[in-house]
Order: sequence, then structure tokens, then C-alpha cells
Amino acid sequence: MLLLATFCSCGDKPGNMEKDTVKTPAKLEERVGDDMKKMLQYASENKDRLNDTLLLGHRKLLDSIYEAGNYTPLWSDKDHWLRRADSLFAFIGNSKQYGLFPSDYHYTFLSFVHRILQEDTLARKNAALWARADLLFTDAFFTLVKDLKQGRLAYDSLTLRKDSVLSDSLYRTTLTSVLRMPDSLGTVLEALQPKYKGYDSLRVYLGNFLSTVHFRKLTWLEYPYKDSASFYHNLMRRLQEVGYIDSTATSVDTATLAEAIRNYQRANKLKVTGKVYGDMITMMDNSDWEKFKRIAITMDKYKLLPDTLPTTYVWVNLPAFNLRVINTDTMVFESKVIVGAPRTRTPLLTSEISNFITYPQWTVPNSIIFKEMLPQIKRNTAYLVKQNLMVVDWNDSVRDPATINWARLNKNNFPYQLKQRQGDDNSLGVMKFNFRNKYDVYLHDTNVRWMFGESFRALSHGCVRVKEWQKLANFLVRNDTIRWKPDTLKAWIQRQEKHTVYGFARVPIFLRYFSVEGRKGKLLFHDDIYGEDRALRNRYFADKPIY
Repeated sequence: MLLLATFCSCGDKPGNMEKDTVKTPAKLEERVGDDMKKMLQYASENKDRLNDTLLLGHRKLLDSIYEAGNYTPLWSDKDHWLRRADSLFAFIGNSKQYGLFPSDYHYTFLSFVHRILQEDTLARKNAALWARADLLFTDAFFTLVKDLKQGRLAYDSLTLRKDSVLSDSLYRTTLTSVLRMPDSLGTVLEALQPKYKGYDSLRVYLGNFLSTVHFRKLTWLEYPYKDSASFYHNLMRRLQEVGYIDSTATSVDTATLAEAIRNYQRANKLKVTGKVYGDMITMMDNSDWEKFKRIAITMDKYKLLPDTLPTTYVWVNLPAFNLRVINTDTMVFESKVIVGAPRTRTPLLTSEISNFITYPQWTVPNSIIFKEMLPQIKRNTAYLVKQNLMVVDWNDSVRDPATINWARLNKNNFPYQLKQRQGDDNSLGVMKFNFRNKYDVYLHDTNVRWMFGESFRALSHGCVRVKEWQKLANFLVRNDTIRWKPDTLKAWIQRQEKHTVYGFARVPIFLRYFSVEGRKGKLLFHDDIYGEDRALRNRYFADKPIY
């Protein structure tokens, strides 16, 4: 009754009728056409709205298509649904299987219409109801085309696709295919998706995930918070929702809240402090419904890639702390990596590996000098010896640290460079891989290789440390056996010789942020180390209803 009241309002407005009873079934299609025409006219004059609750996302395209077809219904015939309408309704109902949200495709209204037309004989004579449903089916279909092909994330400087706006011809040809072949709807829509193994794995294992989860609408906690009163009010609600605070309480004192926090921490094997901290909030926000949103975000990130990737490329997934070398659609090898810490993030980028250097010398970036090193040097210049650093002036001459007045030096007055002597104790290790980028980052070995044994490896200043650097170097020169003998690189390293290797075919490199992947029969959720997915969730999917 509530739905009926919601959808059957504003009936006195021209073009916005909710009821138009037709006694003779033979005249129903004609009246449906007349009503669709009036509704589209009304929407064009009311910011694409059919009423207060229904907004058309593709109103202009609907205008064109229905006018060209003389306002003939596309999804019904007189007083019954066509087979393709049943298929589309079922597809929308199961759209979570594609990382989509049914609510984005008028599912609430279409569910109401679908039910009422089955149960109520009088409703089947309502031309206005059939008309509205037909328009919303078409609008939902076009939105599905867009979301399956292009996703819902805004294009940015990292996006490699060029079709920022889908052409009308794609919408029209896709719809025509479905209208001509009633049983083709699922096949036509599925063909719009990205064709990558990573995306396919998400799709396959998403089904298993959906079959076992329990979706609940739980209060989202934004952390770190800006408004403490609002945060702790939401925290109380969240603890009520999972049974740690009496659900009838309208407020709690500090002691009660602290005890509820301790109980939550104990139950979830967290450090018990009675106080809020990051890992606790991350766990609280990581409900099944929020995991689904992360899956949706990751699937949409694939839609920002081009239709095909290069034959050979290097793929670095920052949240997974993983590098993979791909050649002819096959993973040649993979390696653990160490990436930038949250305060010194590794940037997302696309480039090409152009050369690599054995036994490189590290020139310390100014950001590291001023934030970390200069305060230490001012306390004791022995820090330079300990870190194997030499001071070089602008003439590239090495200076004796004892002759420099370090106390007078600062960010605005520092006429030197700090360079680390090459060798096994160099921060870059024995190999550095260069690729053009505006961030001055690169791949390299490291002199602290024990860090690869850590599970959380967001630890660097921004560059990517590669455990299997030797495999990567050998792969880059694999096709140049004339200049690079199998043991050439090995010999240079044994002799600790500095060489720059170039002239090989440049290999594209992608530094990306995909926090969910399908692997070994299940979905793996990596830590959202930089909060990238949290930001996208808040921007695009914060208030999505579960059904």
C-alpha cells in the first residue's frame, strides 16, 4: 500500500498521470503509446523526472527512439510482458553478480509493477502503468549498457580509455540486437564487459561470495574523523547494531562506551584498549555489504583500461604488494614488492621501462633530506658515514662534512646533494629500473631484503622495491642474445660493476591500485593501504540500498 501511494501520486499533472484505465484490451497498446508520449514531454519540462521519485537517465535518447517507433511499447504487448522484459527484469534483479546495484536500474518500481500486474486484473488495464514501466525498462537497459561497458567511476589522468561518452549508436545497436533476438539479452549485455583474466576471476568468484554473505545495512564510520561528536554518536549506533550496546539506549556515558569498545575488541581478537584506533574502525567498516562495494569499485577500475593491453607488460598492484610480468597473456613470473608508505605513497602511473643500471648510485631526494636526514646530520655528522652518504656540491665535488656549517642549512639554503655510494649497502641495492614519469620514482633492489618477509609492505619513500629484480633484468634483455650473454649481468654483479643497459624493446609498466582480486578459488581482499577505495566508496556508493 505504501508503494502504491508513492507511485500513484501527482495524478492531476498533465503528462504525469498514474492511472489511465482502458476497458478494451485491443486499445491498450494505442493508449500506452499516447501516455508514453505525454510522459516524455512532461519529463523534458521537469528536469528528466517522471515524478518526484523517478528520474530518467537517458531521456533524450528515449525521446528519439520512441518517436522513431511511433511510441510503440518495446517490452510489452497489450496486457502482457514480452519475453525480453522478463529477461531484463531478471537481469536487473541479479545484477549484483556483475558488481552492480539493482537500485540503479529502477528495480523498486519495476518490482512493484511486475507484482501488481500479476496480482491485480484491474491494474493490467492501466495504460499509464504499462507506459511508465516501458520507459523505465528502456532507461534501465541503457544504464546497464553504460555501467557494464564504461563503469561508474569518473575518468581521470590515469584512464587509458578514449570513449569518455558512449555514442548513441552503441546504445541503439545494443537495443536493436535485443529487440530482434528475444533470448539474446543476457549474452548481449555480458559481451560489453572487459575481457581481462583478472576481471573474469572477479566475476566467477563473486558468485560464491554472494551465496555465502549476509548483507546488513550498518552505520559507516569515517575515520580519522573531523567531528568527534558526530563520530562517537555513529560509533554508539554501530555498536548497538551488532549487540554491544543496548539497542533501546538513546545515549551512553563514557564508561559504558569504553566497555562496549573493549568487548568488541576482545570478540574480534583486536588489541584491547577501550579506545578507538584505525585497525578497529577498518574492521567495523569491513562488513559484507562494504566488501561488495569494494568489489564493485575494482570491477569498474578494469573498465578504465583500454579494450586490450600490450602483448608484454609489467603490472604492479600496490595493495597486493605484487609485481607480475605478462607476456602473450601468460604470467612469466611474479615478485613480492615493497611500495610507498601511506605518508609517501607510490603514485599510480603508466610508462615504459627504458633502461636499468647495475650498482646504481642513489641521489637522495630533497624531500627525504629535509624531512629525515638533515635533523640527524645536525645532531651528529657521523650519521653520514653510517648511511654511506657523501656530500656533493653543485660542481659535483665531494665535500668534507666537517667543513660545513650544518646549523645554517635548511630547506631554503642547501647548496649540496647527498649521494649514497654504490654497493650492496646502497638503498637501491644492485639494480635500478628506470621509466619516465613526473614523480621521479622507479623500481629497484634494496639493501633491506628482510622486509620482503613482512606481510604489510607499504614501507618505502615512494619507489617500488622488487624482490625478483634479477629475473626482471634477464627478462628485459631476453631477446638480445648477441649483446647480452646469459652470464653477462651475473658477471657484472659479481664484480660490482656499474653499467647502464638499454636498447632492448621498451616494456610498458602499469602501477595500479586494485584491492580485490580473484585467486585460488576465492576473492582476496587486500588492505586499502592508501584509503583510495574508501574515498571512491564515499563518492559513488555511500548510500546504495542493499535491495
